[in-house]
Amino acid sequence: MANPMEQFVIKPIYPIKLGGLDISFTNSSLFMVLAVLISILLFSLTLRKREIIPSKTQLVPESLYNFITGTIRENAGEKALKYLPFIFTVFLFIVFGNLLGLFPYAFTFTSHLAAVGAISCLAFLFNIVIGIKTKKIGYLRIFFPKGIPLALAPLIIPIEMISLLSKPFSLTVRLVANMTVGHIMLKIIAGFVIVLGIGGVVPLVFSSMIVVFEIFISLLQAYIYTVLSCIYLSDAVNGH
Repeated sequence: MANPMEQFVIKPIYPIKLGGLDISFTNSSLFMVLAVLISILLFSLTLRKREIIPSKTQLVPESLYNFITGTIRENAGEKALKYLPFIFTVFLFIVFGNLLGLFPYAFTFTSHLAAVGAISCLAFLFNIVIGIKTKKIGYLRIFFPKGIPLALAPLIIPIEMISLLSKPFSLTVRLVANMTVGHIMLKIIAGFVIVLGIGGVVPLVFSSMIVVFEIFISLLQAYIYTVLSCIYLSDAVNGH
């Protein structure tokens, strides 16, 4: 039976060395590019003929737009709607990264701490920039909200700083853990199908059920990631 962890190994497709730095184009890079291209292709095809009364294909991007807009409005408020392009892009990148990994011989870049961590850190820095731009020096109030006695400052400020710095970590670990565990289960059960031959009908059926479940988890985790990003954005836009 194949090693279930082998599917997470990053392999260079086109080796590139820049001094002592390895910047090779890898299988992870390939599927990141594919996620972006599929997103662009989806919207290019479905929005070729835009009409007031949307066609069935036009309903796809409009439904996604309304869904993300509603998510932002519900979790970050009206003021945050101006940042829809960023949130929408993050959602599409995560959801297609999750779904692409379910195909045979594909690579799930959302199962890697480095890839998801980079997106989370980008979202974290984006929120800080927005917070400073919106509130100027008043942004520092997130470390010491109004109404708290000054005597509690030595306790509250470190707690708020830890809370702020833990945001990209919480975003990353939740997504990576769910993607990793699900793919390991799928690989192990698929291995039993091959080993058992004709007797692998039961694990084959179970494996098919796991695939359907993993599709649901992929969509759910992309949604949760987006909701948390909106909540963190709300702190930057609206404060405590």
